[in-house]
Amino acid sequence: MLCAVYKSRKKADTYLYINKRDDFSEVPKVLLETFGTPQFVMLVPLNKPRNIGNIGIEKLNKNLKEKGFYLQLPPTEESLLSQHRRSKGLSEQPDKKF
Repeated sequence: MLCAVYKSRKKADTYLYINKRDDFSEVPKVLLETFGTPQFVMLVPLNKPRNIGNIGIEKLNKNLKEKGFYLQLPPTEESLLSQHRRSKGLSEQPDKKF
């Protein structure tokens, strides 16, 4: 079994996986509007036990069967202030002194 992978032209590092190339019938219209015009990237075989784009093959298969698509979003970046506060052993929320 293969799935088709598309990248978003509007959202960096955002990918859409669907069951059949160019068949977006199961993808909600609102999602496609936000995603923008999909740009085909590749076909991926789903019969090998491996990770695809940091997604477990089981998770990808489950979403494709249940929803008909899988949306991969870029990882959220932690703010530099939060990283610094954590490295100093401080709480995430600064104390307010008014």
